[in-house]
Amino acid sequence: MTPRHVPTMVNGFDPAKTAGLEPRIRQAVERRAKLLGPAYRLMYAEPVEIARGEGSKLFDSEGRDYLDAYNNVPSVGHAHPRVVEAVSRQMALLCTHTRYVGDGILDFAEAVLPSFGGGIEHLMFTCTGSEANDLALRLACHHTGKRGVIITSEAYHGNSFMTAGFSPSLGPRSPLGTWVRRVPAPDSYRMDPAGMGARMAAEVQAQIDDLERHGDGLAAFYADSVFSSDGIYSDPVGLLAPVAEVVRRAGGVFIADEVQSGFGRTGEALWGFQRHGIAPDIVTMGKPMGNGFPVAAVALRPELVERFGREMRYFNTFGGNNVAIAAAQAVWDVLHEEELQANAARVGRHLRAGLRELMARHEGIGDVRGTGLYTGVEFVKNRETKAPDGDLALAAVAGLRARRVLISATGFHSNTLKIRPPLCFSTADADRLVTELGATLDALGA
Repeated sequence: MTPRHVPTMVNGFDPAKTAGLEPRIRQAVERRAKLLGPAYRLMYAEPVEIARGEGSKLFDSEGRDYLDAYNNVPSVGHAHPRVVEAVSRQMALLCTHTRYVGDGILDFAEAVLPSFGGGIEHLMFTCTGSEANDLALRLACHHTGKRGVIITSEAYHGNSFMTAGFSPSLGPRSPLGTWVRRVPAPDSYRMDPAGMGARMAAEVQAQIDDLERHGDGLAAFYADSVFSSDGIYSDPVGLLAPVAEVVRRAGGVFIADEVQSGFGRTGEALWGFQRHGIAPDIVTMGKPMGNGFPVAAVALRPELVERFGREMRYFNTFGGNNVAIAAAQAVWDVLHEEELQANAARVGRHLRAGLRELMARHEGIGDVRGTGLYTGVEFVKNRETKAPDGDLALAAVAGLRARRVLISATGFHSNTLKIRPPLCFSTADADRLVTELGATLDALGA
């Protein structure tokens, strides 16, 4: 693996630089460090204070608005009134666990399960995507009798002890399990798209062989179908189909991690894996399903839980509680009634068209790619060599923050802007983002 380039800039606050902050913010940051400890991180060299949110906007305590082009968790928009009302109503009525009979959880499961297709018939609820991916691996290991996991090179699948062990994007000092193998992400900017699926399948097969040689065998292959932590690679579609064949031939379980790409975000399909024409064995979801309320789930084929269900018990005190299900049902209803998948497709196209106009004027932009409301803007030092420019990307993030537009950077070299706003993002929001990015690049002389 190529050594990680650490940009000279970092999209985060340096705790040693509190002296330069405005007094009120400095006091809040120092209090935070004292009470929460050093492991927590603040985004941006100049931290952002947020007091409330509405739709695609966030507001500080002085009422200044920030365009949120980053947060996918409030999927249908910050403080959506339908979700707020559903949660409030249910909290006033009942909030308890799933070991009592009740209709809400069953009604929601009946509504969602047909959307996956491909023989998926069960839903198991958790609180977070990390828990969902952790449970998915438990199920896969129990079903296969193996423990090996294959992921892409910069994948993120969670921050529990288990999922951090196969989330290399957490950084080079975050240890990976000895049972974990990585394959390169499908870099559509640098690779020939025609052979990408076959190439990725061959790389997965090589790692399966290595796992078998070391006695672990293959339990599961995980894929976030937009490869968001790897740098956002949404195309070519279909490249995961040959990978799924290799995984199943080895007796492994294909797990589609839909925390980032699900719930209509890609515009072209409700679930990201559907763009690739595959039927996964397990689908995992995270907090976007509750608009930020802690609800997540594992959807799976019956045979994967049959023996597990006989030999184990699964219980999650808060996973799928009445209030969580009320939030999830409200999000599901809003997603369809407000046609947010179609909005993601339309606004995403508009956004990328504007970004490509910027690319024509700014040599530092090497590529604009994405689908729906998930877009990557990759910065390079030279378009001929395609050498990544993480410093320019992070300077652009900081410049946008100064202009009250919130995004971040992703990828092995942190050189790709990660644009993944709430699904209610409008064309006016997209125009504001493009205008402010253009102004930022002009100021940087890039």
